[in-house]
Amino acid sequence: MIQSLLIANRGEIACRVIRTARAMGIRTIAVYSDADAKALHVRSADEAVHIGPSPARESYLVGEKIIAAARATGAEAIHPGYGFLSENAEFAQAVIDAGLIWVGPKPASITAMGLKDAAKARMIAAGVPVTPGYLGEDQSEARLQAEADAIGYPVLIKAVAGGGGKGMRRVEAAAEFAEALASCRREAAASFGDDRVLIEKYILSPRHIEVQVFGDSHGNVVHLFERDCSLQRRHQKVIEEAPAPGMDEATREAVCSAAVRAAKAVDYEGAGTIEFIADASEGLRADRIWFMEMNTRLQVEHPVTEEITGVDLVEWQLRVASGEPLPKRQEELSINGWAMEARLYAEDPAKGFLPSIGTLTHSRYHGMRIEAAVYAGDEISTFYDPMIAKIITHSDTREETLRDLIDQCAATDLWPVKTNAGFLAKLLARPEFAAGAVDTNFIAAHQDDLIAVPPLSEEALDAAVHLLLDTRPMSEGALAMSGFRLNAAPRQEVLLEVEGDVVTAPISADWSPHANYLARAHLEHGELVKFDQGYGYRVALHTPRGLGAGGATSDGAILAPMPGKVIAVDVTAGDTVTKGQKLLVLEAMKMEHALVAPFDGKVAELTVAVGSQVQVEALLVRVEKASE
Repeated sequence: MIQSLLIANRGEIACRVIRTARAMGIRTIAVYSDADAKALHVRSADEAVHIGPSPARESYLVGEKIIAAARATGAEAIHPGYGFLSENAEFAQAVIDAGLIWVGPKPASITAMGLKDAAKARMIAAGVPVTPGYLGEDQSEARLQAEADAIGYPVLIKAVAGGGGKGMRRVEAAAEFAEALASCRREAAASFGDDRVLIEKYILSPRHIEVQVFGDSHGNVVHLFERDCSLQRRHQKVIEEAPAPGMDEATREAVCSAAVRAAKAVDYEGAGTIEFIADASEGLRADRIWFMEMNTRLQVEHPVTEEITGVDLVEWQLRVASGEPLPKRQEELSINGWAMEARLYAEDPAKGFLPSIGTLTHSRYHGMRIEAAVYAGDEISTFYDPMIAKIITHSDTREETLRDLIDQCAATDLWPVKTNAGFLAKLLARPEFAAGAVDTNFIAAHQDDLIAVPPLSEEALDAAVHLLLDTRPMSEGALAMSGFRLNAAPRQEVLLEVEGDVVTAPISADWSPHANYLARAHLEHGELVKFDQGYGYRVALHTPRGLGAGGATSDGAILAPMPGKVIAVDVTAGDTVTKGQKLLVLEAMKMEHALVAPFDGKVAELTVAVGSQVQVEALLVRVEKASE
């Protein structure tokens, strides 16, 4: 058995590999870039080695640095995780040539499946069904156009060396083909250095079905059943589940057997995934499911397979790489219940899914299995993929599993970084998904509705009102009850600012500070953030502008009407002021609040400067009345 392992990756997959390796008694070594010096995978490993600047091309993608780190630390093996160098045959060979164990398939297997045209030809020879199309050597525009015309539109132009949705164009009619081909070739050349393409029939009701396969060095290959990864955005998976809804046993046997044949055709060792596309216009049928490609590595979505089979796939990887046979035979593997996974991204769906970066000051994940690499205090940078966690649920039935995943996405609270947690909860709650009636076009077709941010729920708004009225900040990031004001004058409603919008909220008389609501709130820089439905909402008491002195008391003390930041100061201590004269401007909840002198007088005290962060009711300025 391997005794020491270097993980040539970062983020949640590095943490995932470290967890299993540690349970197996294997010493772990992490590698990190400048941006990841304090990352969780670095803190979790037994040892860590700095490998360069923040950009991946200068650190995680430099094979020589990773091999040097392995040698320097006495690592016996290298696990590539997914992405980065995981499917780089040259790196795999370099690891082997350095006398290290490569935790992955043979370099020849990676090469065999790396080019889509060659892989399809090999699959045809192995009796694996492939999508109707053209993958010939003649790359002239005339030949490609003729093949597309013969296949029938719509067709899909795909870069031979493509991946991740790049170098891919859908063509609806013959007249659009030439322009789409030129565009696809340009992108393929820029992304992969190879502008060759293949043509495939475009499936109108496509579902993405993939099969987990595993091989060892003793000639054994098994499958661990299928996953459905049809909910995608721009060819990137968003939700995965296992098994696939609507898959009958006959179709499952046909597809999984084809996957095993595909793996055997390239003498496969280790974990891999055979990806199929299904025409689901008449449900899942064995004669309507075709091979697309093979991923020669561990998949992002491998936890759902682990959950339904009870297998630790990373442990299997390490055992197979150590020369052991597969721990189980095919007849010993079975499906237990249902599992789903949602990918949590640091992005803002409401702003075109733009990546969101920064340091997390608050994090709360909810669920039995969370694969995460960032928590409060960690930084999310621009240098790497915005996926920050995976939320996984498993239960006896699909209905229970789905209900749990909706609840767990809705209860995920991170701040101030924006995430797609609320988007995921809305997506999963769609009746079409509950019915198993979605395809790869579903998100695009319903995107406008899915990205709309819902208003703060009545229950959460009620909690926010009382948190603002009946609590006082103990410290940044914490809230504590200071007792109900029983002798206060009765109030029926209050004006709040929720993300800049003024909302009238009733004040319920029977409210009590339930722990779950207090836990789902966060105080930062004087602002209350209330979490609800997977979203974070800034909430503050509203102070109308233009009403005299704002937060002035009868003795001339100007108090902060709400938490905020001082963005302008128009006076200094000792200045003479007149009633209504602007003294300073407070910014809160994206709004500016001008505070003015309550009467003619002199600035006796000034406690703030531009940039000051202030709490509600903090003294800002004190004005003394002019003598009469």
